[in-house]
Amino acid sequence: MCCRPGISLRLSQLLGAWRRKRRVEVSLYTASGFHCRTFCSSSSEPDPLEIHKKKVFLWFSHLPQEEKQFGGYFSPETMHVDPLVLEREAEERAGVLSSPLQTQTPSTPSVTVEQLFEPTDTWIEGRGLNVLLYGAVGTGKSTVVRKLVLDWCAGRTLTHFKLLVPFSCEDLGQLSKVASLRDLVSRKYRHLRKHPLLSGEGDQAKEVLFVFNGMEKMNLDFRIGATELCSDPDEALPPGVVVVNLLRKYLLPEASILVTTRLSALDRVPQKYVSRYAQICGFNDPDRQRAYFNSRLLQQGGGSARSHEAHALIELLYLNLQRESQLAAACFLPSYCWLTCATLHFLHFTDAKAPIRTLTGIYTSFLRLNFGGEVLGTGAGTNVPIQNQPSSLMLYVVRTLGKLAFDGVTDKRTSFSEEELEQWIGGKTKTDEELRQLAMFRTDVLDFFLAPSVEGGRRLPAENGEHDARRYVFAVPAMQEYLAALYVVLGENKSALEKLTTQVSAAIGQASEDVNALVNILSKFIPLRIFAVFNLLKLFPKLFEKISSRNKGSIARTMAAEMFRTEDSYNEDVLDQVEQSLLGVHGPHPKQYCEGRPFELYPIFMGGLLHYGNRVLLQQLGCSIQSTTVAQITQALRKYLVRELSKPQPPEELMDLLVLLYEFQNPRVTAEVLASIRTINLTNIRMTPLKCFVLSSVLSCTPASYHLEEMNLSSCLLTHDMLQLLWPAFRHTHNLNLQYNSLGPESCVLLRDLLLDPMSSIRSLQLCDNPLLESGACTLLEALPENQSLTHLSLMHTGLGDRGALELAERLRQHTGLLELNVAYNNIGDNAALALVDACREHPSIHTVHLYLNPLSDVGKQTLYVRGVPESQGGRRVKVLASVIEGADISEDWHPILTVIRENASSWDRQRVQQQLKVFLRDLDWGRQQQQQSLWKRMHFRRVEMGVRKTLKMLEKDDPPPSSGVNQ
Repeated sequence: MCCRPGISLRLSQLLGAWRRKRRVEVSLYTASGFHCRTFCSSSSEPDPLEIHKKKVFLWFSHLPQEEKQFGGYFSPETMHVDPLVLEREAEERAGVLSSPLQTQTPSTPSVTVEQLFEPTDTWIEGRGLNVLLYGAVGTGKSTVVRKLVLDWCAGRTLTHFKLLVPFSCEDLGQLSKVASLRDLVSRKYRHLRKHPLLSGEGDQAKEVLFVFNGMEKMNLDFRIGATELCSDPDEALPPGVVVVNLLRKYLLPEASILVTTRLSALDRVPQKYVSRYAQICGFNDPDRQRAYFNSRLLQQGGGSARSHEAHALIELLYLNLQRESQLAAACFLPSYCWLTCATLHFLHFTDAKAPIRTLTGIYTSFLRLNFGGEVLGTGAGTNVPIQNQPSSLMLYVVRTLGKLAFDGVTDKRTSFSEEELEQWIGGKTKTDEELRQLAMFRTDVLDFFLAPSVEGGRRLPAENGEHDARRYVFAVPAMQEYLAALYVVLGENKSALEKLTTQVSAAIGQASEDVNALVNILSKFIPLRIFAVFNLLKLFPKLFEKISSRNKGSIARTMAAEMFRTEDSYNEDVLDQVEQSLLGVHGPHPKQYCEGRPFELYPIFMGGLLHYGNRVLLQQLGCSIQSTTVAQITQALRKYLVRELSKPQPPEELMDLLVLLYEFQNPRVTAEVLASIRTINLTNIRMTPLKCFVLSSVLSCTPASYHLEEMNLSSCLLTHDMLQLLWPAFRHTHNLNLQYNSLGPESCVLLRDLLLDPMSSIRSLQLCDNPLLESGACTLLEALPENQSLTHLSLMHTGLGDRGALELAERLRQHTGLLELNVAYNNIGDNAALALVDACREHPSIHTVHLYLNPLSDVGKQTLYVRGVPESQGGRRVKVLASVIEGADISEDWHPILTVIRENASSWDRQRVQQQLKVFLRDLDWGRQQQQQSLWKRMHFRRVEMGVRKTLKMLEKDDPPPSSGVNQ
């Protein structure tokens, strides 16, 4: 249909006006920041290189999960310490330092990665450099790469490269599809899609640096017949072929490349394709190690107290390293510096608000950091891709070094000869593939776990009368116990018959499932005798299940037996042993009642490995612990632990048990085991924040109705901060003993709140020998009016004074439950003592008041005795213990009084105690004069006098108090 000319003209005018309006709107959008390809100038587009730097910086700044246990107080920039990097010639590229304890200056100067990319005399114009950076496991290759990338993103290094493209060879090795170089780049860095620097045109690629980290995880083949040549960045090829052509300089020859690899894969890249070799040699001197420890431990939160403690730890650690100890040999590898810092952070900076950490978890995380995803691959040029190899490297470690560690623990040995290593590790190797795996294992892994034995800088002498030859130990003593525990829990210590039974049972069990339906049908037609043979298919797996459960029971029995070994009963608790292995022993060596080093971490690691979190990490390492195995071990372990706890255990063994339950992280099992315990006696254990947290965590697994009869934490060096950690544990006890600690007035606020807490039911509170002072005691006594559970209160030698005694007398009127009150040795005078005794006499239930070792006059003592005697026949008597006599008679409690004095003489003011003992002798003389001269009375007075004089003589000679008290 035709339109009239007027209408057509009008439509064209409207269309033109609409186009002009649309153009104006688009230009306005552009001015306001909206992107428009047609009307925006190219200058306003974001620079892909800047986007790349920001994204890569964020990616490489991300800390792995294992680093978060330090509390997140540091960043990758602040925690990095450069390891020693030495440039090597091609003929010496496999050389290593002569000794892990070498402290002298190397023959060649240390270099930086930036210096490795400076042009050399042999550099060819128009060609980039290929730098091969290699080192043993744990020397810090990945850390160096991370720091290099972060510094480039921040513009601090390698600024002549406009583009740095990092690749993980582990990721590349898992790709099964073909892809071009630009596809590989854009797959990970989408913003670099079709960037001109990667086009291959001109010499733009000279400003590009490729970084391939972990080349040993790729199967590179440089044979011409196996890998085709390629110079096109857009040609799709297998990832390994692309990397080979980059190194050959067929593809982007102007680009530079940095490759990191382990020693075993050093020869996978032919020498003609490598411009420079550099070896990472770790921390070869204590100063580098100290710098690493400073970067980790000094950046703690928590104020000046934590900072002071961190400085003290580093000083002790540095002294131990300077002694050329075994720890110095281990910390030659930065990975073991990380393990040392993680362990010390766990021991000294445990925070109740932070996520739960365990020692087993630290060691499992340590292995995951170094061996996560590692497999035993094939050599270069083989046709089997490395990702198809089923053998886990960590599982290989367990089956070789784990067996070595297990046999060492069984035989109580820590050092091994070269012949023994050959027997344990490579003695049964037969096939070519096994030989290749063994060679890779010896080159890359063996030196990571084992180090030459040193003691004071000299080799450890041979054991059992052998010739003086080099011997090897595990780099960290606890690693031997960890690997031995892992070896057992994984079931690798089975006999050959047990392993064969397992395989046969699995095969028959699978077959029984397949033919089960067929047998059910044929059973109607098969005679009964023949049918019985088919039923064996179902019977055999059940028999094996019973055999297997007995094997798991033996694991639990081993854990309990190793946990409560008699010869280890009085050693230091296991956490102190771990600390001493890191910081050394400063001063007298602790008492040890068994020959050789104890292996008390071994059963604790066995329990910790059963925890679900550790099993997940081990699964990632290729070491699977089945849930059924855990259930069987747990069921048997509960029975053995309860049986052992029915016997009295020393405080050190009890502390180790608490650590085991903490590492186990199984609340139900913990509650069932603790149900058999009614007393926790940790006297003389050097408590730390970690041990307090362990005790509270373990007791928090019990129901609210569970209560201990007594918790003895006397002489444990407790502080106010530790009391805060112990608060949940205090709710589960009736009798709380906190004697002989360092609790000051500020701690009384917490103790007052504890007595006022409706969830607590404390009946006895012993605070003897804590500097509470009058102010602290008055704060504590504020809880008496509202607390009705307290029956025994001991404030002996707490600095109570007259004011505190008068405050106590006033508060007693508002508390009706007290039965016994001890305020001995508190500088209480006659008047305050009389007021207190009067208040006790008016109290409905108090029957005993301890007032000895206070500066009371003779008249005051007699008055106190008279006040304690009831005025009428129906009155109530209050026993006042002010001396070894009561009135003119010998006190019934003279022996406990002298026992308390003798036990505390070493920590009390000797001169003052001697004066009080002389007062006791005067009291005895006065009492003897008041009595009739009967033979029995004279003998009784004589016996008490001998006890007092013996105690006085002991103090005058400055002898330590004997273990036993005065004979009654």
